[in-house]
Amino acid sequence: MSSIWNNRISISFFGEAEGPAIGVTIDGLPAGEFIDPEEIRRYMDRRTPNSYKDGNSRRTPLPRIMSGVTGDRTTGSPLCAFIQNADRRPREEKRDDASKLMRAGNADYTGTVRYRGYNDVMDKSSRAEKLTAPLCFAGAVCAQILERRGIFTGAHIAQIHNIKDNPYDKVKLDRDAVISVRYKDFPVINDRKGWLMLEDIAKAFGAGESLGGIIECAAVNVPAGVGSPIFDGLENNIAQLVFGIPSVKGLEFGAGFSTAKMVGSQSSDDFYMDEHGHVVTRTNNHGGILGGISSGMPIILNVAFKPVQNEGSGGLEDTCIVPKAVPCVEAAVNIALLSNMLDFPSFC
Repeated sequence: MSSIWNNRISISFFGEAEGPAIGVTIDGLPAGEFIDPEEIRRYMDRRTPNSYKDGNSRRTPLPRIMSGVTGDRTTGSPLCAFIQNADRRPREEKRDDASKLMRAGNADYTGTVRYRGYNDVMDKSSRAEKLTAPLCFAGAVCAQILERRGIFTGAHIAQIHNIKDNPYDKVKLDRDAVISVRYKDFPVINDRKGWLMLEDIAKAFGAGESLGGIIECAAVNVPAGVGSPIFDGLENNIAQLVFGIPSVKGLEFGAGFSTAKMVGSQSSDDFYMDEHGHVVTRTNNHGGILGGISSGMPIILNVAFKPVQNEGSGGLEDTCIVPKAVPCVEAAVNIALLSNMLDFPSFC
């Protein structure tokens, strides 16, 4: 099992969701960066939006920073954060009957084959949530470093089931538009669409069903020239981290799969110089990345989540995990961006 992502910075997860603790180590961060613990708390609280909470909602406590920060500033040493599993439940005995090993949409069967039966087979209603906590902590730290340089990342629920939110303006997107959704009770641009989504989720819950959806994420003010071609492209790095989020089944940048229906003159983005002397494009079908390298336009991506198997043990948040995944997608993008920005001229 790979729990380490290594680029210019490295992210390493440790522990198990049903164990006594989980945590993360971040290596390669620049020294002297101010880290605001309260901002980290606010970021991690977004993993269960306010209007999405019910009596079954669970919250992972704020990680305790064990090393790498002194006086709220990074020291240059590996930053290690430790999350005590306060609501740890007793481990269940391994289940041998095939019906438990082959639950629809669950990885118990594939994990059992891969690890020769030594993996834990148990109810995992809280496992994904706890394992995304270290990712969100790392993403929150990276976000603070990026935002101090004017680079902002934001995400919203683009679609749940058949209900769609308003999309970002892929060309004229700015900082205010990106962060306007950040601390909403339900992370959508159009609140009316959000109410419809919540109603749809409630209906699915009542019917014992589950729903999937799409998250749109954007990063603004990323300068042109960040990233590398071929195997170390900016898209490659983002994709590696995004696919580490549970239940992700699809990823597209810019116009993505829609470009397959276009002709070349429709999909190509013409460059020009704007009134401020900046090189920009009139459209942004490329999603801000060309040849693995940022173009200076907003970086735009869509992430598709499958419906998780509803075992009837949770509430609305287990009926559709998409709202909880919004800060996770942001975190993945923040980590990839900071990793690529570290060797950009004058960044540190």
